[in-house]
Amino acid sequence: MIKIREAFEGKKAFIAYLMAGDPGLAASAEYILTAQEAGADLIEIGIPFSDPIAEGEVIQAASVRALNAGTRLDGVFEMVASIKDRMRIPAVFMTYLNPVFVYGYDRFFARCAEIGISGAIIPDLPFEEQGEVKTVAAKYGVEIVTLVAPTSEKRAAEIARNAEGFIYLVSSMGVTGVRDEITADLPAIVSELRKSARVPIAVGFGISTPEQVKRVSAAADGVIVGSALVRVVAQYGTEAGRALFHTIEAMKGV
Repeated sequence: MIKIREAFEGKKAFIAYLMAGDPGLAASAEYILTAQEAGADLIEIGIPFSDPIAEGEVIQAASVRALNAGTRLDGVFEMVASIKDRMRIPAVFMTYLNPVFVYGYDRFFARCAEIGISGAIIPDLPFEEQGEVKTVAAKYGVEIVTLVAPTSEKRAAEIARNAEGFIYLVSSMGVTGVRDEITADLPAIVSELRKSARVPIAVGFGISTPEQVKRVSAAADGVIVGSALVRVVAQYGTEAGRALFHTIEAMKGV
C-alpha cells in the first residue's frame, strides 16, 4: 500500500478528485490512470451516494450519473483492484458514513487494504465520534482524513493534533463546487493549524483554476481539485481522457 505521506514528500501535492462510476466504472479506471500520468500526486476517489451532503451540484450530479449507471460499492472495489498494480501514487476514498457502516467497518477497511486504498475521507463522521471507525481502519493500515472548516476555531487545534494522513482544510463555507474567489485567510488558518498538526495540510472546496492552485499552494502543503475535473468528465463522458489530462497538467504545472 502506498502511504499518503508519499504524496507530499519534497513537493506540494496536487490531489485530484474523480467520481467512481461516472460515466462508468471502466471509464473511471481509465481516468484515474490518466490523472496519475498528468501529474496528480494523490487520487481521491468518490464513492457515489444518494445523499452527498457535503457536495455541490456538480459532484451531486456525478453521483446520480454513477448510481444510474449501476455503480455499487463492490463494483468500485473491483474497479480499483483492476488498476492496483499500475498505481504509483496513493489513493483515498471520499465517502459517507452510511455506506461504510452498512458494508461493515471491518469488511470495508479490509477491502481497502487489499486494493491499495491508503485512506478514507468521511465528511459526515463527527470528530468526537471518530474513535470507533479509526480503531477498525488502523487494523488495516487505512488512515481517516479529517476535515477542518474555517469556522472550526477552538476545535481546530484538537482536530489537527489527532489528524491522520493529511488535514483536509475546507477553503470556504458551504459545499464543494467551483468558486470565483477564495475568501478565507488561508495563510493565517494554515499557520495556526501547523502549531498542532503532525501531518500535511491540503486545501479543497472551490479550487478550479491554475491561478487558484498557485495561490493556495503557496500557503498549504497541497491542493485538492474536484468539481473542475468532474465538469470535464460531465462534458466529454467516455471521451474525457485527453481534456482531463490537459486540465490536470495545466493546474499541476503552475
